Amino acid sequence: MNFKESFKIASKALNANKVRAMLTMLGIIIGVSSVILLVSIGTGVKESVLGQFGDLGSNLIYVLPGDYGAMTGGAGQMTAASSPLGVGKTTFTDADVELINSKLTHAIAIPFVEGGVRISNGGVEQSASFVAADGNITSIMAPDMASGRTYNQAEVTGASRVVVLGSDVATKLFPTGNAVGRPVRVNGQNFRVIGVKNSQGGGASSNQDSAVGIPYTTAQRLLNSRDVSMVAVSARTAEDIALTKTQIKVAMRPKYGSEFSVMTQDQMLGMITLLVSTMTYMLAGIASISLLVGGIGIMNIMLVSVSERTREIGIRKAVGARTYDILAQFVIEAVMLSVLGGIIGIALGALGAWGIHFVLATKITGWSIAVAFFFSAGVGVFFGVYPAYKASKLDPIEALRYE
Repeated sequence: MNFKESFKIASKALNANKVRAMLTMLGIIIGVSSVILLVSIGTGVKESVLGQFGDLGSNLIYVLPGDYGAMTGGAGQMTAASSPLGVGKTTFTDADVELINSKLTHAIAIPFVEGGVRISNGGVEQSASFVAADGNITSIMAPDMASGRTYNQAEVTGASRVVVLGSDVATKLFPTGNAVGRPVRVNGQNFRVIGVKNSQGGGASSNQDSAVGIPYTTAQRLLNSRDVSMVAVSARTAEDIALTKTQIKVAMRPKYGSEFSVMTQDQMLGMITLLVSTMTYMLAGIASISLLVGGIGIMNIMLVSVSERTREIGIRKAVGARTYDILAQFVIEAVMLSVLGGIIGIALGALGAWGIHFVLATKITGWSIAVAFFFSAGVGVFFGVYPAYKASKLDPIEALRYE
């Protein structure tokens, strides 16, 4: 009996038990779709964050609260064994920004506060992230404005309740346009829209369309805190970076000792890349446990199938079917279950990633699809071999007498 005939017999056997076959595939479907979905979220978030930092320019130096020294290796790269020990023990305030600026000769320090808010207009409300800075932010990241303007230093000093909307936020809150000058409520407080940014489109910067910009002093009042998330220092030229890093350390070390970190753009991007990649692989590994469970389910059902079809196997062997023929039939059945489950899982995972990208950056990668598919097929082979081997070794006389 050739492969084509074995395939037909396996197909008829699965078709005769559609519900059982679908339930058997469920573990594979869940596992594959989870792997595709989680990897796409992790990849999308990584590219989104890297895109935002990349847009800030190559002459930036980041000053972060906490000791990230164990997380960076040579040439600004992260080590595989890195861990965020010590991170989060300190916080920065406005005084630290002034302290850094007092020591700089060829650069300027810009405070950043990040978080999330609820913003509404009339009966329309949505969540939005914000990145708040002072008026010097335009020196490192010129805003691409569709209308209006960004906030100025006077509004930062006065902690004015003004807001710059991303394009998606503006479209949702003001579907008819003309958002500039209109009032909105941010976390229940009255704000005035002073500008709307142009759409950044898809890809790494897409989530900027769903963000808003406010003065960092205003953000501190909203959060009821004087903390600063980080300080970005913009060196005038690339040649000034080494001197600027030294000046920052001279300013901060007497107060914080080793509980702060100074990173260049390359170091910051390397740290973010490894952190997000590690998280992505960890989540994908957890999701792949479903594939293992699905494989055990396939083996269990195939063993039941062998018991149910013992007499059929005996008849086939009695009329000349070889051990290989019986083995091939049951292996093909197991592989068909896992491959079909893998295909359905890939489709559902891709559909889920497409749906989520409206609220969170996602990117489906070819390698995640290939790994999920071939792993699911391998599960079918691995867990299908034992039941198939058991079926192929049945004695035809004993099988014919089986009831």
